[in-house]
This record gives sequence, structure tokens and C-alpha cells, in this order.
Amino acid sequence: MKLFLNDKPIKVIAFIPNVPLYSYQEIIRQGEEVLSSRLKGDVYIENVTPRQIERIIALLEIKKLKDLTSITLAAEDYTFTTSFIKDQFKIIKASGGVVRKNDKILMIYRLGKWDLPKGKLKKKEDSLKGAKREVEEECSIRVEVKEKLCSTWHSYIRKGKRLLKKTDWYIMYCTDDSNMQPQVEEFIDEVKWMSYKEVQKVVRESYASIREVSEEFYRLHSDLVR
Repeated sequence: MKLFLNDKPIKVIAFIPNVPLYSYQEIIRQGEEVLSSRLKGDVYIENVTPRQIERIIALLEIKKLKDLTSITLAAEDYTFTTSFIKDQFKIIKASGGVVRKNDKILMIYRLGKWDLPKGKLKKKEDSLKGAKREVEEECSIRVEVKEKLCSTWHSYIRKGKRLLKKTDWYIMYCTDDSNMQPQVEEFIDEVKWMSYKEVQKVVRESYASIREVSEEFYRLHSDLVR
């Protein structure tokens, strides 16, 4: 499982003894106190405990931790650990799309950042159908949905409550953009077709999860990388 807490990537993996840890700048052992001063670069936590997880979530909520690149949580009981993390939040389900037209993909400008079109699912709504609906509503276009690309998890706080949004992403192809315009009631200021180089430039200032989705898309569509 990989999630983004305060835009920082947190990865949960199964603990394997005696694995080389040369790529990590900081290693925190089981039960050790998680101090903000140790959260720098790529951090590895061995046999992570529930108390350490609670501490990490709390620190990421109140501190910027600008020097932190990522945290890897190595868990003896992977299923318990992922369930424990999810239990700290209210889960929100959403869907969105990476929409392709020729050699470009569609980006939206919302709340000061370039983003990909997505939105919260309605109650009992199918993920694929919800993705199509959200993209078409937010951009006033028509799309054909292809295969699922990936899923992302990211957290945020609203009205004092911890929320963890799971977003399913689908690859889509535009079939009609003759009426393309932003859905202003969703705080979207602009919708724009962008080339690979343009996308790489704007996602540097976007959310970490959006960078990851775009990287996965271009990994599968290497013909657009130029």
C-alpha cells in the first residue's frame, strides 16, 4: 500500500529480515520514538508499531517536514498494518481519468494547482462509471473509458476530521471536446490539452499523487515521451 499524508509518500511493505537498507538516510527500529528531527530524506521504519504509526500521522498533520522525502513502513503483519492505518481515517471513494487526445493529455487548473479531473463517487456508484461522469462534468467533453491505470490514496483534514481519499484512475480517450470548458462551480479555472513536456513542467508544482499518476500513464504510453 502507498498513500500520501500531507503530500508525503508513505509506503507499507511486508517486513523481510536482513534486507540491505543502503538507500535509506534514516532507519528507525521497532518501538523507537519517532522524532521529527529524524524524519529526513528516505526513512525506513522496521517492524513498525501502531504507536509509531499514530505518531507519524500526527507529525505529518502539524509539521511541514520539508526535508522528508518518503517513509517506508516495514510490517510483520501487513494486513493488520494497512487496516490500522485506514482505521485512523474516514475513507472517501473517488474516481478520475487521464484523458488522451492524439499526443496530449487533459489537465485542469483548480485551487492554484494543475490537476487531473476527478471527483467523489455517489453512493453505491460504480468506480468506472463515476470516473466517466466526473471527467465529462468537470471538462464538458465526451470520453471513452479504456482500462484502469492505478489507484492512489491521499489524506486531508476537513472540519477537524481526518479523511483518506482512495481515487481510482482510468485511461480515457476524448471523443468530443467541441464544448470543452471548466466547471466553475467545482473551482476549476481552466482546462487545457498539454504535451508531455508541458505536463512534466506543471506537475512539479502539483500534488505528489498527481505526479505519480502522470508518471504511470507515460510509462505505459512511452510513444508520447519526447
